[in-house]
Parts: sequence; C-alpha cells; structure tokens
Amino acid sequence: MDARLIAWARGVKRRRPRAGGRASLPPLWFFTDETRLADPLPVIRRLPAGLCGVLFRHDSHPARERLAQAVARLCRTRRLPLIIAGDARLAAALGAGLHLRGGAAPAHRVAWRGPLSASAHDHGQLARARRAGVALVFISPVFPTASHPGAPSLGARGWRCLAARGGRIKPYALGGITGRRVSALGKACAGIGAIDAFL
Repeated sequence: MDARLIAWARGVKRRRPRAGGRASLPPLWFFTDETRLADPLPVIRRLPAGLCGVLFRHDSHPARERLAQAVARLCRTRRLPLIIAGDARLAAALGAGLHLRGGAAPAHRVAWRGPLSASAHDHGQLARARRAGVALVFISPVFPTASHPGAPSLGARGWRCLAARGGRIKPYALGGITGRRVSALGKACAGIGAIDAFL
C-alpha cells in the first residue's frame, strides 16, 4: 500500500469538516478490477478504515452477485462505504451506493442507499454527472495507467481544469495516482480512486 498516499489522505481528512455531524466521504477509494485482481477481499481486509471506500466493478465475474454480497458483508463489518458500478438493482439489494459510468443515468429506477458517484473523462460527461446530482466524480485518466497502456491522459493541469467545472460535486482523481503524483493536483482534489496503490 502506498504510504505517501495514506499520509496525504489523512491530511485531507483532517482538513475536511464533518457534514451535519456525519462522517464525510472517504478520500481514498479502492476500485476492484477482475482482470488484475480476481479476488478483491484480501485487499479490502487491509484497507484503512475511515480513509477508504470500495467501488465494486467486477462486471463479468462468473459469480458476480455472490462476490458482491461477500464484499458488502466485509465492508459493513469494517465500516467501509461501498459503491456498485453501473448496476442500480444490485446497489439497492446490497444497500450500497451507485456509480454512474460517464455520468449516465441508471437504466433502472430503484432506490439505492449510499453515495452516488460518477466517472467523467470530458466536459460532456461531467455535465451529465452534474445533472444526475452525484456527490463525487472521478475525473480520469489523470496519468498513464497500467490498465490502459498508451491511452491519452489529462495530466495534472487538464484534471484541474475539468475539476473546476464540477460546481458543488467533489472532484476525485483516478488513473495512475500515487503518493508522489497526487500533490500536483492541488487542494481542489477531494480524494482519489486507485487499484495499484492498494496492492
């Protein structure tokens, strides 16, 4: 686990006020990735409580719902917020938050609990996320990533430009984030999402 990133997250959490007596959203989010980590449970067991949440993305896993239930149980035990990517029905069944890919509205109108997040790669997706009323948006990819080798990235300046257009949405960074790189994003960065940083 990236010790510099953990130290950065503790600093963010100290500066962030509690909303109405409730704990704010964590600054660190572990993104599950079935290609690079088929079983995310060992990593989730090691995540620092109070600093981390989990965003479940195992879309093509053969036992997806069973694994999602196991992840949800572990997150409840460890008091880690859980968000399900792109599946409002599963999010509702697990009492989890929902992640909108590209800010697109969910296909099914069901009541889920937990935070509403989105991903955004450009101004159009960010505008959709804003209209959807998300609490946080993962703007990506900031830096080159192992999962998308050779793909173009925003860079720190491009990320800051998009983040400034988010209005009240908390801007999070995703893509190639490390403890060394995160400081380049400035104080506007409310948190990050990552895979490798937690492995």
